[in-house]
Amino acid sequence: MRRSLLPAFLLPALLMAQPAAAPIGPHAELKTGAGVEKLEIVGEASEFKVAPGTRIYVWAKVVGAADTTVTLVFSKGDKTSKQELKVPRSPYRTNAYRTFRKGDEGEWTVKLLGDQEAVVGSTTFKVEIK
Repeated sequence: MRRSLLPAFLLPALLMAQPAAAPIGPHAELKTGAGVEKLEIVGEASEFKVAPGTRIYVWAKVVGAADTTVTLVFSKGDKTSKQELKVPRSPYRTNAYRTFRKGDEGEWTVKLLGDQEAVVGSTTFKVEIK
């Protein structure tokens, strides 16, 4: 019985001939929660029922952007707050928070902006003030 060696030689050649994946630009994973401990989000949620004066944290893992500054933008309607964060290497984990007060109820959007204000990541969450 004869076996062909062609598949054994052909498969590696085909795999090597596959086009390289296009490089992925800067991107980020965002999570919201009650705090950050040991570089990880704590109390992760997308809906919060909090007392006035409570901080809600946004944790970000930024990939593909090194030695740069990114901007984290919290927004709801005409309310906006921004915070610049340094990203010295890639991947890099960082976080920011916003203190929520009466009148801040509703759905919030958080965007992480990179170079030329390109959106690198985003998330939404709801806040209810007790």
